[in-house]
Amino acid sequence: MPRTLLATVCALALPTLAAAETLTLYTSQPNADAQKTVDAFMAANPGIEVDWVRDGTTKLMARLTAEIEAGAAQPDVLLIADTVTLEGMAQAGHLAAYASPESAAYDSALYSAEGYYHSTKLITTGIVYNTGADSVPTSWADLAKPEMAGLVAMPSPLYSGAALIHLATLTETDGLGWDYYVDLAGNKTQAEGGNGGTFKAVASGEKPYGVLVDFMALRAKAEGSPVEFVFPEEGVSYVTEPVAILSTADNMDAAQKFVDFLLSEAGQQLVVEMGYIPARNGMPSPEGFPSRDEITLMNFDPAKALADTEANKNRFAEIFGVE
Repeated sequence: MPRTLLATVCALALPTLAAAETLTLYTSQPNADAQKTVDAFMAANPGIEVDWVRDGTTKLMARLTAEIEAGAAQPDVLLIADTVTLEGMAQAGHLAAYASPESAAYDSALYSAEGYYHSTKLITTGIVYNTGADSVPTSWADLAKPEMAGLVAMPSPLYSGAALIHLATLTETDGLGWDYYVDLAGNKTQAEGGNGGTFKAVASGEKPYGVLVDFMALRAKAEGSPVEFVFPEEGVSYVTEPVAILSTADNMDAAQKFVDFLLSEAGQQLVVEMGYIPARNGMPSPEGFPSRDEITLMNFDPAKALADTEANKNRFAEIFGVE
């Protein structure tokens, strides 16, 4: 090839290489789910590569906080467990507002009014019971009845983020409130550890009843575990694995495309295939789950839950006599 032609070809190729974008994602999704999410997004956006870091929300936020303090925040986007954490990020000015066009297909309670974060799925907390249990509870109030004394397990809000959100939700619900937690404590309800410990206690029959996230019970039931799951009549609390864009994002356009993809029908179908309830209206639930219109979501205010976090933890610890 003549040198002048080779130079022309190289010159034409360089802009194409330079146009490739790299998006950095911090996520608390399980590894397999994170890989599926990234692969599907890159398949739908072939000009964008994704570098991702996976860890628990608490550890990711500690890492990100240190980066922010050093003036060197790495991620463009966050996909983590709950809206309370992102509400704190938004109030501190660390998130970029983005009004995704896909938001029109979502209930307004599932995303920040300013567009700082958007929910991508529903992980609800309900009641799990062992199939050998004497009765079937249908409401949250049932777990506090005298006949349930010593029979109920639940994750501790001092340990589990979902349990803390559950507490913030129920204590703000008429007919339940803090009196409900006083009754649970008086009933010798076992409140310790996370959802995994509660599931093991109920599946083994150690405790006939428990408070648990939906997918853990329903997946285990499908695999033959002797458990059933109830969506209580008062409704369910929920976490939503929201997505958000950092205000310091280097690749804002790619970050917005990532948000749009997760909220799109294709992104929400991916949620269903992973075995979670999609946040988008009009989507089917995974096999074994009730349809969205059969699930009542309890009222939840992320900003109030954030403001009340330490007070809620302290009051719970006092009621249950733990440190």
